[in-house]
Amino acid sequence: QGFQIVGVFFRFFDPALREGRGRTDGSLKKAKLVAEKLNIPLEIVDARKEFKEKVIDYFIDSYKKGITPNPCVVCNKEMKFRLLFELLKKYKADYIATGHYSLNNEHKLCEAKDKTKDQSYFLYKLTQKELSKTIFPLGKLKKTEVKKLAKKFRMPVFGDEESQDVCFLANSDISKFLKKNIKPKLGNIIDEKGNILARHKGLPFYTIGQRKGIEIGGTGPYFVIGKDSKKNQLVVSNDPKRLLTKKFEVFQVNWVSKKTKFPLRAQIQIRYHAEKISAIIRKSKKGEYRIETAKPLRAVTKGQSAVFYKNSEILGGGIII
Repeated sequence: QGFQIVGVFFRFFDPALREGRGRTDGSLKKAKLVAEKLNIPLEIVDARKEFKEKVIDYFIDSYKKGITPNPCVVCNKEMKFRLLFELLKKYKADYIATGHYSLNNEHKLCEAKDKTKDQSYFLYKLTQKELSKTIFPLGKLKKTEVKKLAKKFRMPVFGDEESQDVCFLANSDISKFLKKNIKPKLGNIIDEKGNILARHKGLPFYTIGQRKGIEIGGTGPYFVIGKDSKKNQLVVSNDPKRLLTKKFEVFQVNWVSKKTKFPLRAQIQIRYHAEKISAIIRKSKKGEYRIETAKPLRAVTKGQSAVFYKNSEILGGGIII
C-alpha cells in the first residue's frame, strides 16, 4: 500500500532475425496479459537500434577479429540495466526488480539458490551503485517453484519453453548466422611446426578447442589451438594437452566487491556453468590482471569472460586476452 509497480518490456529485435523462430511478438502479448492481470502499467521500450549496435554488431565484429564474444554479459550491462536505470530516474522509483536468477545479499552479488539456472556469471559488470537499487526476487527460489507459483496465480507464462542460447539466434546455428554477416576469407590450416595441412573456410567460423568440422583428412583428430589473424592461418594440433593452460590474462575488469587485495586468492570460472577452479589473481600492466590456476584449464578462449568467486559471492570478472 502506498507504492506503485511499473512493468517493463524491452523490444530488442524482430522475430525475423531468428528465421521465424523468434517469440518477440508473442512475448509482448504475454507481457501485456501479465500487466493486465496484476493491474499495473506496462512500459514498452523499443531498443532495437541500440541492441543491434551494442550487442549484435559487437557479436559479429568480435568474430571478425578472431575472438569469441560473450553477448549476454554486454547485453545485461549495456542494455537491460542501463535502460532500467534510465526508467528508474524517469519514474523516480526506488528500486528495479529483474527476473535474473541471482542474489543480492547486502550489495554482495551472489549465486542463486537454483545453481542449474544461476545467472550471476553474466552480471559481474554490475557496480555497487547498481546493486544498491536492484532486487532479484527469483534468487531464493528454484525454477520449479517459480513455475508452480506462475501456475497457481494463473499467469500466462508458466508453460513456456525455456531459452538456453543466444536470444537473437534461438536454436539457429551460429555458423549460419555468421556466414550471413561475414564474408569468408579462406586460408591455410597449419600445425605447430607451420606445415600446411588443409584449407579453412574463414577464421571467424572456428573456436579454440574445436575438433569437429575442421575437415583435415588422414591423421587426427585435430584440435584448434590458435588463430593467426595477420597471416589468416588456423593453427591445429593432434595433441589435446596443447589446449591446457594454467596462466592467462584478463582486462576490462570490473570489481563488484571493492574489498580486494592482491595477490588475490579466489575461484575462477571461464565459461557459464563451468567448474570453478582455485586461482591466484595478480595485477599486471595497467588495467590488466594475470591469472594462475591451481590446475590446468582447457581451451581458455580470447573474448570469453573469466569471473572471480569467493564461495558463492562474485568478486568481479574480466575479458580473457
